Amino acid sequence: MKIVGGILMAIGILIAGASGLCSLMVLFGSGEFAGPEMWSAVLVFGGIPFAVGGGVAFAGYALIRNATRNAPAALGGRTTTSEMEASVRAPSAR
Repeated sequence: MKIVGGILMAIGILIAGASGLCSLMVLFGSGEFAGPEMWSAVLVFGGIPFAVGGGVAFAGYALIRNATRNAPAALGGRTTTSEMEASVRAPSAR
């Protein structure tokens, strides 16, 4: 799931980045359809893709974090304190 999470993060960052940069160009650019009076259009046409991109990136991050948490310790996953205590208390069980 780490690969899928990484792909989702990359796609989300690209979507949020592209819509964010486009929104900034509309707000702070020069021209007939640019300037601070375009706030409402920027929120509708730039804010929604920005939020979706942020959500996709966050979902990818959650997948990576969950895959790391559930992986065995030998593969780089986290070991809980109770697992460590059990292995220290009962060395003959190995």
